[in-house]
Amino acid sequence: MPNETDAQTAFGAQLRRSRTKALPQHSRAHNRSLILQTLFTDGAMSRADLSRQSGLTRPTVSGLVAELEADALVTELGPREDLRVGKPATLINLNVDAFHIVVVDLSLPDHFVGAVTNLRGDVVNSAKIEVDGATGEQAVVRIIRLVERLTTMTSRRLLGIAVGCPGVIDAAGTVLHSVALGADLPLQAQLTEHFRLPVHVLNDANTAALGVHAFEVEPGNDLLVVALEHGVGTGMVLGGRLVLGERFAAGEIGHLTIDEDGEPCLCGRRGCLEVIIGAEHLTRRIAASPDGRDEVLRSAGSTLGGVLAPIISAVNITEIVVTGPADLVAGPFIQAVRATATARTLASVGNDLAVTATSTNSDLILRGGAAFLLAAELGVS
Repeated sequence: MPNETDAQTAFGAQLRRSRTKALPQHSRAHNRSLILQTLFTDGAMSRADLSRQSGLTRPTVSGLVAELEADALVTELGPREDLRVGKPATLINLNVDAFHIVVVDLSLPDHFVGAVTNLRGDVVNSAKIEVDGATGEQAVVRIIRLVERLTTMTSRRLLGIAVGCPGVIDAAGTVLHSVALGADLPLQAQLTEHFRLPVHVLNDANTAALGVHAFEVEPGNDLLVVALEHGVGTGMVLGGRLVLGERFAAGEIGHLTIDEDGEPCLCGRRGCLEVIIGAEHLTRRIAASPDGRDEVLRSAGSTLGGVLAPIISAVNITEIVVTGPADLVAGPFIQAVRATATARTLASVGNDLAVTATSTNSDLILRGGAAFLLAAELGVS
């Protein structure tokens, strides 16, 4: 694959590895990322602890820590309070406010949401702007206005800008197709030119998957996130990498045809998965038949479980997270997803399957954007 694609899709320290012979500066950058990654994952520790955890020599660790302290990325916390014999070791930790990150979620139909986060993905400040039906360049004007507002909400150095956008986004951050923004919009290039900062634009479901992967599951777990709030999309992380597909449309399962005689869909066909399990359609069917609520949700959950079973079998993924309104995805819906997916896969594949539901929350996409910036700019995942 082209290097540009690698740089956009990699999630973790591999973003900084060269495909050519390693040079000293490459090794140093890798080792810096390794120190930051260790502190990000394991928390405060001494230089000796860092040496043991990272596998780097103590002199190497000491030199890198000094360099990172000069950049304000790590900070000394003082001596460790323990009962060990001898002089207590000095603890160091990641300085989560060394940089702040601006992240924007474009997935909501009526307004764009943005936040300033620290390096842990914690939201420091937030803002939103009404969409008012804007698409294309008019939408970009609103996005720029929102980001400008967010940049005034922090006095810290900015690591960069991350944008989660519904639709198909290529490696250069061009919006190839999106209901929210239109088609062939070079959003990443436009924001980079305007703000003169690193900018990354990626699909909102992929961003949500990174948010779950970085902050809500065990480190290193493969993961599939299914988002149902606005349409239906999935984001998958395998082996620490986002799966984007050859044409950047991996996870676009909302327009799989499930029932050729079903409801019309906005795409022009009938019976797409989106009109069967999407939150808007489920809410409408439940309103029309409130006494049949649980059956509507069970049927929709079973449909999703059937769609996911081949994916689960193909890649042997064991962690599925479904995001959507809590009153829809919890209970009968998620129970039916797991039951059907398990029933349609081999026991060796489905028995260890974890299927959970989480409420749709812009914070998930915002924190996922922060996670992507950390990986892309600091090699920390």
